[in-house]
Amino acid sequence: MAPRIDPAERAAFDRDGYVIRRNALPPELLDAVRNEIATVPRPVWQMRQGQTVNRVIPLPPRNDGSAIAALARWARSPSVRDLVGYAAGRSGHIVTSLQTVAVDPAAGDADPQADLHADTFHPTAKFWLFLNKVGPEDGPFSYVPGSHILTPERLAWEHEEARNAATKGNRHHAAGSFRLPESELSALGYGPLQMFPVEGNTLVVADTYGFHKRTPSQVSTIRTSLYGVLRRNPFVPWNGLDALDLPVLRHRTMRTHLAMEDRRAKTGKPIVYENAGVILAETPPKPPGI
Repeated sequence: MAPRIDPAERAAFDRDGYVIRRNALPPELLDAVRNEIATVPRPVWQMRQGQTVNRVIPLPPRNDGSAIAALARWARSPSVRDLVGYAAGRSGHIVTSLQTVAVDPAAGDADPQADLHADTFHPTAKFWLFLNKVGPEDGPFSYVPGSHILTPERLAWEHEEARNAATKGNRHHAAGSFRLPESELSALGYGPLQMFPVEGNTLVVADTYGFHKRTPSQVSTIRTSLYGVLRRNPFVPWNGLDALDLPVLRHRTMRTHLAMEDRRAKTGKPIVYENAGVILAETPPKPPGI
């Protein structure tokens, strides 16, 4: 995949584990998307993690003439797909959606996504197209540059954590998304964590095998971005050839998952995302317990 990547972006990713692309969308599309998010209600599912409400808004499965459908087409363009595939170590189906993150520092316990962590034991790509400015006080993305590179110290640490993760008392850690205190980064051969406030219309693509987190918000914030994940089975011995990337299935993965959540909710089974109805993406969430 390397020849298909802009050389400067490839060098930045190889060194740091992430790429930041500014002015990612054409201005007219950016304006149309912002306006549509602010004025057009859509089906929304959400979960609460402490002081943070995370909302998912599926993208249209076909071209319906909306700005959001045009945004979905942009996310499938080669310049985006190739970069995300390169960051993930293999190409394939990218699960994309609109993501709204609403944080009220006084509304609950700490957000577990604000703990420094790695998502998996293998390369996995995530991207965020931040539509509006995210300042230092707004909970920006933070990443440890170079932590996507496996060091001998990291390998030994992962082996030990894998042996004892279930007894650590943290369900995310036990599930394989290992948490790490920032004070221990140097022992694994890495430098310090860096925070990345961005201007609006900035695309951030990262290998989330590297250590990262959402910086805790200092003020109440609510923002919507285009969000994508490429996480394939690391034991599949080929690149590409992903059945979920067929046009008939491409934008139905998230919708199918959320429909299954609705069915589970009706039978009283535990769910992650609850159906919040048809609302504006940035409707202020209800306080916990209401």
